[in-house]
Amino acid sequence: MRNDQRTIFGWAMYDWANSGYVVIAAGIIPAYFASVIVPEEGWMGFSAESLWGYMVGLISLGMFLITPVLGAIADYSARRLMFLRVFAFGGALFVTCFAFVSTGDVLLAIFMFLMSHFGLAASNVFYDGMLPNISTDDTIDGISSKGYAYGYVGSGVYLLLALVFIFYSENLGFGEDQAARLAIGGSGLWWAGFAWYAFRRMREVGEAREPLGTGAGESRLLAYMRLGFSSTWGTCRRLSGHKQLLLFIVAYMFYIDGVQTVISISAIYAAETLEISTTFIAFLLLVVQFTAFLGALMFGRLSDRIGPKRSVLIALVVWSFVLVAAYFLPVGQNYPLLALGVVIGVVMGGTQALSRSLYGSIIPEEASAEFFGFFSVFTKFSAIWGPIIFATFRQVTGSSRPGVLSLAVFFVVGFVLLSLVDVDKARAARTEWSTPSS
Repeated sequence: MRNDQRTIFGWAMYDWANSGYVVIAAGIIPAYFASVIVPEEGWMGFSAESLWGYMVGLISLGMFLITPVLGAIADYSARRLMFLRVFAFGGALFVTCFAFVSTGDVLLAIFMFLMSHFGLAASNVFYDGMLPNISTDDTIDGISSKGYAYGYVGSGVYLLLALVFIFYSENLGFGEDQAARLAIGGSGLWWAGFAWYAFRRMREVGEAREPLGTGAGESRLLAYMRLGFSSTWGTCRRLSGHKQLLLFIVAYMFYIDGVQTVISISAIYAAETLEISTTFIAFLLLVVQFTAFLGALMFGRLSDRIGPKRSVLIALVVWSFVLVAAYFLPVGQNYPLLALGVVIGVVMGGTQALSRSLYGSIIPEEASAEFFGFFSVFTKFSAIWGPIIFATFRQVTGSSRPGVLSLAVFFVVGFVLLSLVDVDKARAARTEWSTPSS
C-alpha cells in the first residue's frame, strides 16, 4: 500500500470530491445565509455575522467531543474506509437537501449546515488517518500536498461551474436565489459522485483487533465504543510524556484557529462589512482556490529545501500581516480585497498541507486514525474560539474589524510555540509509544 500510485490517486481524489462542498460552505452558503435566509433586522436579536460565527463555533464544539473516539474505534476495528464512506455520503446527502432551504428558514438552514459540516469533518478524520499508511517519511509531505492540491483544483472547477450557472440563471429560467440554492445542493452530488470514484481505488489497511474484556451480551459496537473512550483518555494521559508532540499540538491549536476562522468568516465579512457583492465574493473564492493549489505545491517544494517546520513558520508571519491588512480594507473596493485574497490562497495551501504532513510524520503509525482524530479534534476545538471571539466583537462593538484584527494573536502565539518544537526528537520519540490492547 505504501507509495502505491493507484491508492495515492484515489486518496487524493477524495479531497477533490469534498472540495465542491468546502468552497460552497466557505463562500456561497455564508453569503446566501446573510442575504437571503436571515432577515435584514436579524434573527432573535442576532445579526447574520454574529449568528454565523456562533454556528461555526457550535459545530466545532460537537466535533471536539466525538472525533477522537471515532478515530480510536477506527484504529481497533480496521474500518477507516468504512467510516469514511458513511460520513462522506451522509454529509453529501444533507448538503444536497440544502437546495430546499429558502427565505426565512433559519432553523432549517442551521440544521442542514451543521449536519453536512459534521459529515465533512468526521469523514476527514478517517481520510487523514490513512495518510501514514500509504506513505513513508520521505513521501508524506508530497502526498499530503498532492491531496490539498487536488482539493483546491476541484473546488475551483466546481465553483467556476456554479458561477456560470448562477450568472446565466435567468436565461435558463431560474431566479438568482434559486440558482444559488441549486449550486449549494449540487455540491452534495459532486461530493457523493467523486467520492464513489475515489473509494473504488482505496482499500482498508491493517487488521481488526478484538476488544478485550467484553462484557456478557455486549455487542462489538459497544465494545469498540468503550475501547474508543478508554483509548482516547489513555492517549491524553500519555501525551504528557511526549513533550515535542504535545508542544506541536498546542502550537497547532493556536495558529489553525486563526486559519479556520479566516476561512469561515471571510465571505460574510466581505459581504456585510466591506459591502462587496456576492458575485465578486464568489469570483474571489475562485481565485483563492487556484492560488491555494499553487501555494500547496510551492510550499511542498519549499519544505523539501528548508523543512516543513520552517516553511510553516514563514506562512504564519505572512498570516499575521494579512489580518492587519484586512482590518484596513476600504469599503466597496474590490481590488484591494482581491490582492489580499491571492496572498491568503498561497499561505492557506502551504499551512494546511505541511501541518498535516508534519503531524503525520511525528505520530505513532499503529494509532494513526486515533491521532488524526486528535488532529481533527484539536482543529475543531481551536476553531471554537476564533469564530466566537469574532462574533462577540461584532455583537458588542457593532463592527467586525476589531474582531478580524484580534485573530492575529493566534498566529503570533502559534509562531512562538512552533519555533520551540524539535522535529527530530519528536520523530524519534514515536517509536517509544505503546498502544493498549483494551
